[in-house]
Formats: sequence, structure tokens, C-alpha cells
Amino acid sequence: MVTLLEKHCQACEGGVAPLTVDEANKYLKKISGWTLENDNKAIVRQFAFKNYYHTMAFVNAIAYMAHFENHHPDLQVSYNSCTVLYTTHAIGGLSENDFICAAKVDKLREQGK
Repeated sequence: MVTLLEKHCQACEGGVAPLTVDEANKYLKKISGWTLENDNKAIVRQFAFKNYYHTMAFVNAIAYMAHFENHHPDLQVSYNSCTVLYTTHAIGGLSENDFICAAKVDKLREQGK
């Protein structure tokens, strides 16, 4: 079985149904610390850091990964924290891409500790 970390995002131009709540909950079990938000149309997680430098290093690592996956999160950045939100705008809800990227963000955070 291929893990989320081993997968890559697939282009999504719409025309596909978003994940159901049950499907999203199954994916949530594969990542930790993320919650369903916005009527189950997004996943979100907040990350804490020692200072602005570490926060920005994390944000830049996410940007680099997002570029290669061609799937981009909404980020809210503060001095010592970053909130990451994923949704697939083209379908108005969640897709597997959101969970693939969330797993990769978690891995970036682990590597940055």
C-alpha cells in the first residue's frame, strides 16, 4: 500500500465530487493534528515555533513543496506560528491532494525540529 507521503498530487480542474465526510475522516486518521473545518470542506492545522526565523523557514519549505505538487495551501503566518489550511478550490471541498500535502507538511515539520 502506498502512503500519502509517497503519492503526488493529481491535477484537478473540477468535475470531480469532493470527498464525503466519511472519506475525509478516513484520510484524517492517516495524518495527525489536522481537523476538518468550513463545513468539512477544508483541513487545518496550526504549527508553533520558537521565533519568526523558524516560522518563515517552515513557510518557505511549504511553498517549495507546494510548487512541485502544484497544490497550494492558505497560510496564516504570525511571529511564532503558522496555520495551514488545505482545500481543493476547483471542486469546492476536499480531495486526496489535500491529505497528500498535509502529510508532506507534517514531514517538513518533523524534519525542522
